[in-house]
Amino acid sequence: MNYKELGLVNTRDMFAKAIKGGYAIPAFNFNNMEQMQAIIMACVEAKSPVILQVSKGARAYADKYILRNMARGAVEYAHELGCDIPIVLHLDHGPNFEVAKDCIDNGFSSVMIDGSSLPYDENVALTKQVVDYAHKYDVTVEAELGVLGGVEDDVAAEESKYTKPEEVVDFTSKTGCDSLAISIGTSHGRCKFTPAQCTRTADGVLIPPPLAFNVLEEIEKQLPGFPIVLHGSSSVPVEYVKIIEQYGGKIPDSVGIPEEQLRKAAKSAVCKINIDSDGRLAMTAAIRKHLAEHPGDFDPRQYLTPAREELKKMYMHKCVDVLGSAGHALD
Repeated sequence: MNYKELGLVNTRDMFAKAIKGGYAIPAFNFNNMEQMQAIIMACVEAKSPVILQVSKGARAYADKYILRNMARGAVEYAHELGCDIPIVLHLDHGPNFEVAKDCIDNGFSSVMIDGSSLPYDENVALTKQVVDYAHKYDVTVEAELGVLGGVEDDVAAEESKYTKPEEVVDFTSKTGCDSLAISIGTSHGRCKFTPAQCTRTADGVLIPPPLAFNVLEEIEKQLPGFPIVLHGSSSVPVEYVKIIEQYGGKIPDSVGIPEEQLRKAAKSAVCKINIDSDGRLAMTAAIRKHLAEHPGDFDPRQYLTPAREELKKMYMHKCVDVLGSAGHALD
């Protein structure tokens, strides 16, 4: 099934407009109905284009056919809410050609192939293989050069390796990829930095090191106007961490990327910013709080409703205050 039958779009025009407009498209990961509803409600209200991201783990959890039809439902839901925002269904961190091909064949409008852990030449070869297949169906391809640290789903690396600016022209030319995920200090998961890498305020809040904007600037010089992507860009809001721990959770040393740095990146060639952990934290905080305050509730609708509302609020904040994508759905 081609994505156009589902009412989806690819990222080509979306990214070109974002670069020109000085904002970034939100790429929100989802695994279930409540997350999808919250994303669409927020982006319709904010009039923001959006990328619905699906990881390998999400496909295993929710089933690829259900996810495909959820994306179709997202398009129809946005229409019913009154604004036909551009929606992309994107594979996040595709591990191999077979998974990328399966997504392309089942309605995804964009795929990422992540060969960043491979030797350079193998990364080039794998990425080109996916690009050659995807472009037959007008599906756009994101590749990765450099390695992000941290753990999220099946993606794990002990340390970051910054993208080498001297490699980006050769890589994009040889592969034909449509966008490039780079490493400039963001990281996967809720613990993006170790305490030793951070400074600690008097009240115990960890302040992470700044992103390597000098690397980003050099990449922009090498690839003027080329779409750049940042993974691992959740800010890990302190308020959600506190709520989770207040109501029985144990998530020490949680630290994310400061939102002001993401806003700065969004004004550059970075036109897609990935946010996953913040959604997990918002949902978990709301559920833990509700169940603690209403111990007799056992109907999932009772605790998933406030969780969905908290998600919507968080996604709205990202679109309006962080990524600058609000108001650009109809550009």
